[in-house]
Amino acid sequence: MRRDFRPDPTAIDTRRCGDITHIPTGEGRLYLATVIDIASRRVVGRSTSNHLGTQPAANALKAARHQRQPQGPVVFHPDRSSQ
Repeated sequence: MRRDFRPDPTAIDTRRCGDITHIPTGEGRLYLATVIDIASRRVVGRSTSNHLGTQPAANALKAARHQRQPQGPVVFHPDRSSQ
C-alpha cells in the first residue's frame, strides 16, 4: 500500500501520522506518543507514560479526536518500527 504524506491544506483532519519515542530522564525513560495532522503539520494529540505499551498511543489518538473533533473519516499512518 502506498502511503501519502504530502501536506494538502484543504485536507485538514483527514490524514494523520503518529510516532512513539523515548526521552531519557534522571528517573528513567519517558515515552512520548504523538499524533500529527499531515495537512496542517501540527501535533493534534500527545500522551506520555513511564512504560511502553499500547496505552500511550491510544491516549494520543483519543486526545487528537477530542481536540479536533473531525467530521468525517480519518486515515492514520502509524510508524511501523519495532514497537
